[in-house]
Amino acid sequence: MRTPSERLHDILEAISAIERYVGRGQAAFEQDELLQSWFLRNLQIIGEAARAMPEHVRSMTTDIPWAKIIGMRNIVVHSYFEIDTEIVWRAATQDLPVLKSGVQKLLEKLE
Repeated sequence: MRTPSERLHDILEAISAIERYVGRGQAAFEQDELLQSWFLRNLQIIGEAARAMPEHVRSMTTDIPWAKIIGMRNIVVHSYFEIDTEIVWRAATQDLPVLKSGVQKLLEKLE
């Protein structure tokens, strides 16, 4: 079983994986199925790590919208034919930088 710190590192690694390709721009993302799958897979990892995070760790910060992250994971996993690429792009470019900062702060508290 993975520790909360390991799960937070999983989130940071998935964010870094997405960050490597965000620079290609939204048009490239919209046209490239592999890029879309890459983003979705890493969002799934983020959501899975968040879902498995113990409640006592989640409650250590209000900077991380755990329920929204888990909700995104559920959509990616269970409603994949209804995924809106605009929402995925927005999550990658607007939400993940904020999440990254919150996870880094939480990780510092744990370590």
